[in-house]
Amino acid sequence: MATEHLSPLDLAFWRIESAAHPMHLGALAVLSADGPDAAARAAALLAERCAGLPGLRRRIHDVLLPVGAAVWSPDPDFDPARHVFLADAGAAAAAAAAAARTGGSAAAGAAAWADADAVGAARAGADAAARVDAGGGAARAGAGADGRAGAAGAGAGAVDPRAAAGPLMARPLDRTRPPWEAHVLAGPGPDSFAVLFKFHHALADGLGALALAAGLFDREPPFAPGPAVRSPVRPVPAPRGPGAALRRLPGVFASRVHDLGQALEIGAAVARAGLPLGVPDALVAAEPGPGAGAGNRTVAGLALDLDEVNLIRKVAGGTVNDVLIALVAGALRRWLAERGDPLPRGAGPRALIPVSRRRPGAAPGAGNRLSGYLLRLPLAEDDPLRRLYAVRAGMDRNKEAGPARGAGAVALLADHVHPLGHRLGGPLVAQAARLLYDILVTSVPLPGLTFTLGGSTVREVYPLAPLARGQSLAIAVSTYKGTVHYGLVADAAAVPDLAALAGALRAELDAFVREVS
Repeated sequence: MATEHLSPLDLAFWRIESAAHPMHLGALAVLSADGPDAAARAAALLAERCAGLPGLRRRIHDVLLPVGAAVWSPDPDFDPARHVFLADAGAAAAAAAAAARTGGSAAAGAAAWADADAVGAARAGADAAARVDAGGGAARAGAGADGRAGAAGAGAGAVDPRAAAGPLMARPLDRTRPPWEAHVLAGPGPDSFAVLFKFHHALADGLGALALAAGLFDREPPFAPGPAVRSPVRPVPAPRGPGAALRRLPGVFASRVHDLGQALEIGAAVARAGLPLGVPDALVAAEPGPGAGAGNRTVAGLALDLDEVNLIRKVAGGTVNDVLIALVAGALRRWLAERGDPLPRGAGPRALIPVSRRRPGAAPGAGNRLSGYLLRLPLAEDDPLRRLYAVRAGMDRNKEAGPARGAGAVALLADHVHPLGHRLGGPLVAQAARLLYDILVTSVPLPGLTFTLGGSTVREVYPLAPLARGQSLAIAVSTYKGTVHYGLVADAAAVPDLAALAGALRAELDAFVREVS
């Protein structure tokens, strides 16, 4: 594997990270268990398979030239045991039970995480031996979507994996190693276990992370993942001679003019989108102090019937994604009302809706190919159908303009920044997130097949998005096996009642179905 420079957008994600705001994506998969050792066998399989995937063996490091740039290169000391972890189910259950006694989402004492000695387990084909991972101590247990943070189900060691996922999502990845982890956790019952995948955003966007994770499962997805290391395309030799440079000038000049025009257009759209005025307090997180460490995170998940979502779409029109976004808007309105918070007036908070720039049917590959749409969530509208119509109209306008224009296309500005600009300006860009949008609402499409790991079937998949500085909530959604899975990640201090928001999503769907039935 040769070295490869990070693309401008990948480099931007790498530079804006801080200890309090890690920039990794997540996916929490709940799997069936065919025996008490299913979780340990899964950890051993993940360790064995990750060693054979080149895309998971690369790390990021800085280079001298160009100044400020960074490259991917093979990790000469790659060790699966540093990336695949097996939770100590007993300690996790004790921490979750303590959280339940103290109200759920706050601190619950120290939960010990065991690092699977995955290499030895893979060789032996037996249980993964446990050794305490000091970096995973002092975990705090969050509340699950059903509001219970303790053992959610019968059987010793059963624990809501969403409660365990919160502190793990708060912990940054080790930037000196390949930027990903897989944590095998206790499941919500004796017949299940869970796996939390963490991939740094510099490594992949949602589709790319899916392709990487799919390589660890028993079956390949219906798309063929792109090569982990993209070989540079050999350029066609340029014509030589004294007139060659002059002949190239018009094209170069036109390209620069186009790039400048695009940057100015996006900047103007951002200015027109307005400042974060009238944003609900619940969507704003306190600024961390100087030198702040990892923040607290809570995670909740909710599974909804895709047939009910499609019923709404067929009656009211729009796309499935329009309906899913409208449900978020309605749930936020319900949640704020239940908290006694004033409802925002006017256009509503600005949601960033990431959009893939990959060609339809193309392999996901590594890295990021993203733009985005900016959409005002109509929280002031009390009628669910009118909320959906407002979302649909806003998304139609975004699609008509295209993903390369508008305030949501700020990711494209990364292409116009020198690597040194990313290095020096990364912290400033991170602090400016609240000026650009108020909440992230992203959708990760999953292939229409059943994933398995060592014969254990994946039953649920909850995508998890990173939290930008100053923002309290990020919502990701995916559809798997006829079920819509919402993954909610929140700043624990700003949103101590994340379970209530998940419940509001359920109530909003039920009310909408009644409205159209």
